[in-house]
Amino acid sequence: MVSYPDGLDPEELAFQRLYGPWKQSAPADAQRILDGYEGEWWIAGGWAIEAFTGVRREHEDVDLSLWRRDIEPLRQHLQGSYDLWSNAGGRLQPLTDQRPEQPDDADQIWLRQHALAPWEFDVVVNPDRDGRWVFRRDPALDFALDEITWMAADGIRYLNPEMALAYKAKLARPKDEQDLAAALPLLSRAQRTWLADMIDHLHPGHAWPGRIRR
Repeated sequence: MVSYPDGLDPEELAFQRLYGPWKQSAPADAQRILDGYEGEWWIAGGWAIEAFTGVRREHEDVDLSLWRRDIEPLRQHLQGSYDLWSNAGGRLQPLTDQRPEQPDDADQIWLRQHALAPWEFDVVVNPDRDGRWVFRRDPALDFALDEITWMAADGIRYLNPEMALAYKAKLARPKDEQDLAAALPLLSRAQRTWLADMIDHLHPGHAWPGRIRR
């Protein structure tokens, strides 16, 4: 009989029964496996907020981000150490020498060392428009990568906190509320204005802009 770690919530338990467990990784682990990789990459999600605020919390995974156009260079860089699986809404497919193409509807790649190992990284593959980062929440908008990311002292590039929070507003889960509370006192007036205006644009009537503008 298969056993699972104690303390898993029902949703996580159901996930692991279908897809297998996740190993808890950190941005430094991503930096390690990408040593020598020549493409651009950055960290989004909750780790980007933690890097900005210094406020620690639990994380399910590392949201490692890179360009969709660089999937094959990533696969070549990791060949022999990690397997890449495209994820299209839960439909997983390995990227192999015979079938290296990422499906058009798959915006994620999961990494693990082999079939008996836990998943380690959730890679978000980002489209670009003439080399500019396309904002998935509103694909009409695009930005230069340097406009929406910053470089930390550890040499890791992170998504700007206001952009990470603009993504998080859609679901506003407890961990997203926690990230907003940690980041809000540290955001500049310009960052707060941009974030509130963007959430109003994306999600009219959302509760966050009123809190952000105070």
